[in-house]
Amino acid sequence: MSHEVTIAPSGRKFIVEDEETILGAALRAGVNLPYGCKNGACGSCKGKVAAGSVVQGKHAPSALSLQDKAAGMALFCCATLTGDVTIESSEVRASGDIDVKKLPCRINEMEHVGADVMILRLQLPANERLQFLAGQYLEFILKDGTRRSYSIATPPHGDGLLELHLRHMPGGVFTDHVFGAKADTPAMRVRDILRLEGPQGGFFLREDSAKPIVMLASGTGFAPIKAMVEHAAFKRLKRSIVLYWGGRRPQDLYMRALCEQWAADPAMPLRFVPVISDALPEDAWRGRAGLVHEAVMQDLPDLSGHQVYACGAPVMVAAAQRDFTARCDLPETEFFADSFTSARDLAQAE
Repeated sequence: MSHEVTIAPSGRKFIVEDEETILGAALRAGVNLPYGCKNGACGSCKGKVAAGSVVQGKHAPSALSLQDKAAGMALFCCATLTGDVTIESSEVRASGDIDVKKLPCRINEMEHVGADVMILRLQLPANERLQFLAGQYLEFILKDGTRRSYSIATPPHGDGLLELHLRHMPGGVFTDHVFGAKADTPAMRVRDILRLEGPQGGFFLREDSAKPIVMLASGTGFAPIKAMVEHAAFKRLKRSIVLYWGGRRPQDLYMRALCEQWAADPAMPLRFVPVISDALPEDAWRGRAGLVHEAVMQDLPDLSGHQVYACGAPVMVAAAQRDFTARCDLPETEFFADSFTSARDLAQAE
């Protein structure tokens, strides 16, 4: 049996079939609701159920708190219906004309940029091009049908290779293969063929605003931030950008030299603030220390006139969203995020 969803305030409607999620049905109908992980872990698709009720599926407690539920909020990526509903959600208009494609790709380059970080550069077929927005991600479709998501680190205007930044998650089927971590399993090699689907996600640079930008990354959450910065430079956007990149130790900021190059370029209105939380004496770290989102609040206690783009570990993204809105007056509608979730994160879901 099918049910109807009405979106407020736009009044747009779409149909949800039995066992289909609200987000899945919306995307099928060409309605672009905000989303990130699509599996209940990041909270990017959260919105209010204004009329009717939903059946909330398995999700991470950090993505939908008890307070959220009491306020009538739901995660549309894992919510199904038993009747018609009205939801309150913004619609991502800018990505509506971009086709999601399934394509083969060839591993063209594999570059170790740290003990646990690999940059993959992918070659698409000569007659194909993947159109995407700066900040979006793609999914690898593995042989068993499971998927792994990675943000695109190259800007949309580039006509060359697609760049992805992968952190090794020990025990992870895909990253163990990429890093050759298992003796009984062949390691990934240059020229291997993979299958991908993309672009995905509602995390992208909003160009219809004049507000100054705060970009916040932890670990390989730098990948989509890199795409956004390079896209902003290409488009010659005049909005000021301050980039905070956090890691446990200095070597975690595996492209720090590139960020310093951006900051030194007078044509780019960008300031770079690296933040290290657990430096050791041998690191001889003389820069900012502590949690990266707290460094933002120390420098910018009033975020009421800013936009924030945050990407990385779910705990960092959740803390930034909570503290920026509660303590720095950031409007909730000006916080855009993508959480990097793993199988371990999902195992801890409700």
